[in-house]
Amino acid sequence: MRVVILGAAAGGGSPQWNCRCPVCALAWAGDPRVRPRTQSSLAISANGSDWVLLNASPDLRTQILATSALHPRVTDSRRHSPITDVILTNGDIDHVAGLLTLRERQPLTIHAGPRALDILRDNAVFNVLAPDMVARRPLPVDVPVTMAGGLAVTAFPVPGKVPLYMEDTTTAWTAAETAADDGRVLGFLFQAGGRRAVCIPNCAAVTDAVRERVCGADLLLFDGTTFTDDEMPALGLSPKTAARMGHMAMDGPLGSMAALDGIDVPLKVYMHINNTNPVLVDGSPQQRLVEAAGWAIAHDGMEIRL
Repeated sequence: MRVVILGAAAGGGSPQWNCRCPVCALAWAGDPRVRPRTQSSLAISANGSDWVLLNASPDLRTQILATSALHPRVTDSRRHSPITDVILTNGDIDHVAGLLTLRERQPLTIHAGPRALDILRDNAVFNVLAPDMVARRPLPVDVPVTMAGGLAVTAFPVPGKVPLYMEDTTTAWTAAETAADDGRVLGFLFQAGGRRAVCIPNCAAVTDAVRERVCGADLLLFDGTTFTDDEMPALGLSPKTAARMGHMAMDGPLGSMAALDGIDVPLKVYMHINNTNPVLVDGSPQQRLVEAAGWAIAHDGMEIRL
């Protein structure tokens, strides 16, 4: 099984186009310690020929150009793509906007939970994905689905919240609403050749159920949005904490490093990293702390072979 990190950053990428937080300021200045990263997306293949995307970021075209395995190959047709399927964790803009890049009448299948499929159905702009070419299929929970190339995919619910644009802004949000475990956000187990990769780009809490899903995997790709829970408010960029945004911070007693400490996974990688997160600065104290805890920091183009 091959896993390619197409985009390692959270929504907005790094540097974010309108941001001069300390990390972005270094990036704009050309500091080599801060590599640019596009918005979160993965490509996974069981055979190296047929590829499944996990989320379609707004940067998808750039990511395809940068990834030779996703380029059209010589065939009897003028058009071709090794991308056969797209899986969605949820309906966030930074996970569905890239679908519009795939509108040039190329056969593929979109797989998602009912809530995400409802979002696509209710927004007419996604009708540019011609229904005679692009199928939309609901992903069952806890049922393996075999995709092209023999890649087996099992979806499971993880704690999370509705996309920002669907929030009810007239009432205060509760912790229960930002960490609901009702299928609005999905994690995935990918299996091929006896190897197991668990991908959870969005997660509001590590519950016992999440730990059980993760234990024993060969690879874990996990939500690394912020380093501290109050990162955005402390920088004066947003009043929302990581928890309020439906994500876990890496550090702290309630952070993902503590929650996933001691799990039986040989390779743990943080992805979906916000532009404000200091782990994006190579050699920073925060990055060293994360690496000392046994985690790697994803970057665009990173490939993992299992």
